[in-house]
Order: sequence, then structure tokens, then C-alpha cells
Amino acid sequence: MTLALLAQSLVSGLLMGLIYALVAAGLSLIFGLMDVVNFAHGELLMLAMYAAVVIFGVAGLDPVLQLPLICALMFGGGVLIYRGIIARALSVQFNRGMVQIFATFGLAIFIRGAAQFAFGGDFRSLSGTWLSNKTVSLAGIYVPLPQLAASAVCLLAFTGLLLVNRTEFGRALEATREDRDAVALIGIDRDRIFAIGWGLGAATVGVAGAMLIAFYYVSPSVGANFAVIAYVTVALGGFGSILGALVAGIVIGEVEALTALVLEPSLKQVGMFAVYLLVLMVRPRGLFGKL
Repeated sequence: MTLALLAQSLVSGLLMGLIYALVAAGLSLIFGLMDVVNFAHGELLMLAMYAAVVIFGVAGLDPVLQLPLICALMFGGGVLIYRGIIARALSVQFNRGMVQIFATFGLAIFIRGAAQFAFGGDFRSLSGTWLSNKTVSLAGIYVPLPQLAASAVCLLAFTGLLLVNRTEFGRALEATREDRDAVALIGIDRDRIFAIGWGLGAATVGVAGAMLIAFYYVSPSVGANFAVIAYVTVALGGFGSILGALVAGIVIGEVEALTALVLEPSLKQVGMFAVYLLVLMVRPRGLFGKL
């Protein structure tokens, strides 16, 4: 192992970690707001990636230019999922937790099956985009331009999420997170906040998916792997903490990259789960958890 190889791995881990963090941020946002674990989160990422492939094939629009469109589509999809499924699950009086689990798990199976029917099981990727097959050199370290651009966009998205807390909606969101029942007494429409929260959670996944497709393949099962990483990231950073998702995502990316140097690349997630278990033994709430 040389110093140059170590530096290359650390940079690669940082870039992928930022993408993991953004995928996990939407999951953390929804859980922190409603105490609902969205088991269809990975499938929403897969839908965003397929949307980018379809739009690129039909209109020739580069994934970078698709970002606003995919964000809008995923936001609308998140709101529809809340209105059509989650709101009904929340209205159940008995075994509400199990109903929420089965509702989102069933949604994940449905989305995956629909994607299998519509696109088949083959792996797909994009070529000929603005960022394809381009690298930049940073102090002698060669970085793929698609991953660098994706990481920069993820940082901008995180900045936007953190700035939301300073807006009127952000204050309403925080109040709803603190006490979902009491906010109705001060005129906050809890149902509307929940719907927007689901929309924002889906939109963050849309950003990650649109940038990920520039250098990663998509198939109906691609969301499952990213979902597992997202769950670990959320638990490691602390359920409901956006900042925790950012820090934990970077930690996961770095540990994964360093593990691939020591072990076989196929075993790179071993280190991720080892760190996850170690941290939770010391701090069960996660790094920034409030539960």
C-alpha cells in the first residue's frame, strides 16, 4: 500500500460517502418527522435513476440539466405516496407501527415489480453525457468527474436542507417534529407538513439518483443495496438528524474504501458494519441521535 493509493482511496471514499449521506438524509428526515421507516426508500432512488435514463433517451437531456425536473417529479411522487398510503396507515388505531412497516414494504415490492415489468432485469447505464469518461487531477490524485460533480451537488443539497430550518416552514417542521399533537393548537397543519416532508425526502433521493446514473448502473434491484447503506448511515448518525446523516455518510464511505484496500473489494461492506456495531455498542443513539 503506497501513500498515493491511500490518498486515492480516501478521496474516493469521501465522494461516495457524500452520495450515501444524501440518500440517507431523506430517510432520516421522514423518520425524524413522523417516526416512520420508509422501506421503499431504495426503490425511490431506483425510480429516479430510471427517470433519468428515460428522459435522456427521449429528449437527450443531460442528467445535470434534468435535476430540477427529477426533483419536481420525485417531490410530487413523495406527496402522493403520503396522501395515498402513509396518511391512511397513520389513521389506523391498532398496530399502527406494523401497518406502516407493511405499507412501505409492500410499496417497495410493488415498485420493484413494476420496474421489472417495464424495463426488464438488465443493467442499464448512460454514456455520452457531459461528465462521462472524464477525470480531473487534484494534487496528483485522479478523480472521476461524474463522482466529483455528484458530490458537489450533494453538498449543495445538504446546504439547502440545513437552510430550510431557518425558514418559516423549517420552524413549523421542527415544531411538528417536537410535538406532533400540540402543533395543531397553534394553527400548523400537521398533515400538510407531513406531506411536504415526504416530498422533500423523495426529492433528495431524486438528486442522488440523477447524479448517480452518470457513473453507476441501474436495475430493478439497485435500490436494495443503497437502502441497506442508508439504514446503517441513519442509525450511525442518529435517527432524525440531518447533520448526523452527513457525518455518518462520510464515515461509511471512507471505511468502505479503506476496507476494500485491506480485504477483497467484494467484502468492502464488512468494515462498514463493523464500525456500525462498534459505535452502537458505545452510543446506541448514534453519533447525533436524540432518541
